[in-house]
Amino acid sequence: MKTRDKFLTGILLVLIGVLLGMILTFFRDGAISIDLAEVRVTDINRSDQPFLTTEDLEKIDDRFLFRSVARSVTPTVVYIETVVTTRNRRARNEEGEEENRFWERFVPPRIQTVGSGVLISSDGYILTNNHVIEDAIRNGITVTLDDKRTFDARVVGGDPSTDLAVLKIDGDNLPAATIGNSDRLEVGEWVLAVGNPFRLRSTVTAGIISALSRDVQIIENARRIESFIQTDAAINRGNSGGALVNTSGEVIGINTAIATQNGNYQGYGFAVPSNLALKVSRDLIEFGEVKRGKLGVSIQSVNDRMARRAGLENISGVMVMSIERESAADKAGLRQNDIVLEVNGEMVNESNQLQEKVAMYRPNEEVSLTIWRNNEIIQKSVLLDEMEQPEPPRSTFDPDENELDEWDEIPEGGRERGVEQQRFESLGMTLRALATPEDPGQFNIYIHRVVPGSEAWNRGLKEGFEIIEIDGEPVSDLQVVEQKITNSIKNNRSLTLKILTSERATGYFQIN
Repeated sequence: MKTRDKFLTGILLVLIGVLLGMILTFFRDGAISIDLAEVRVTDINRSDQPFLTTEDLEKIDDRFLFRSVARSVTPTVVYIETVVTTRNRRARNEEGEEENRFWERFVPPRIQTVGSGVLISSDGYILTNNHVIEDAIRNGITVTLDDKRTFDARVVGGDPSTDLAVLKIDGDNLPAATIGNSDRLEVGEWVLAVGNPFRLRSTVTAGIISALSRDVQIIENARRIESFIQTDAAINRGNSGGALVNTSGEVIGINTAIATQNGNYQGYGFAVPSNLALKVSRDLIEFGEVKRGKLGVSIQSVNDRMARRAGLENISGVMVMSIERESAADKAGLRQNDIVLEVNGEMVNESNQLQEKVAMYRPNEEVSLTIWRNNEIIQKSVLLDEMEQPEPPRSTFDPDENELDEWDEIPEGGRERGVEQQRFESLGMTLRALATPEDPGQFNIYIHRVVPGSEAWNRGLKEGFEIIEIDGEPVSDLQVVEQKITNSIKNNRSLTLKILTSERATGYFQIN
């Protein structure tokens, strides 16, 4: 064999080896593996007349009621397969091996997730969960109807704060669900969950509404809105985005998450209320994004001590802890320590309920608030601002803080560099002291980390807030703050923190 032929043969073998390596890596990284999704202006049917009226229900034997509802609703629930790239998901969780990152430059790793969705219009708009279609590759979403017809779908828009998204398929005269009024729900009502758990298509389970307005802190978003319907109807992986329906065949929720210790159903499922889901879907269809109104307040659910101090006979309402300057609430005349009892005549007893009610309105729309102030009830009309996209909090420290913010721990010599840090495990937060530019010996105390679901999180404390007073005393030394918080924990005594928010508004937060 000639030298040139040997040389070309060698090059060819090398190229074949590289190609085989890429193919093996592609398969090894799970290009065809199955990762079931965690159960984490068109004409939309929103009618006062459900599929089954009161008269119809009276004629149906209870034994056949669920059968009739399932027959009506199942055709409107679709099966969604999504091919997603794991590059973003891996980056959010952990760094891959160097070898994997090298091959990912050529063949991005992909997996297939499955979930559910609800047809909300006859021309092909589908409501589902954002986490079902998040990170989908181009042309990577396939929708299969109950009658086995398959369509390619495109993303209309998504809203991470509610974990909702809208897809569109090309079709006409498709079966569309009727959206019910979730504000009329009561605990104890029978409901059915329809979806595709574990790839078992068109599965129907039954249960009751176990609770309303649940805040389970499962949505990982700075502007999260959680006021879930809780149900004991069986919901598992693959049910995400499916329908929760009442005995009139109306969709009253979008199944989103489960509370579990083993990854599977253990009796607690959660669904986004249909009224909020409908508002989000209409915005996404019309604008491609959600237009959300903003009050401009920090709030806390009223507890027994707050109610007694405010002179309320019953423990109810949501207290305004702080107000942003020039916000809608500020312009409407709301004050710190006002207690919001109702929004447009509907009672609110939890902070997430108030968030949900306000989220139902767009900017420049007016809401009427029933307020308890100085032992009397007053009415305030508020013209809502627009909810802006959140920005990462910035402090007044020098440019080196960008580097410091990436540290979990402050290295030796931190104080000399103008920074200190202290973690409070029982409260679920980490404080950081940054030296002031004017006086390196003086420190500003910031909340650096807040653990979701912790005491600090539940009290409304957020990353970027500055602590300026504790129990009425100014603080500028992290050791003093540590001593005060430690003593309060040891003696089971509450603390009142005066906070300067990232919007430079002051507020008061109580930690028990």
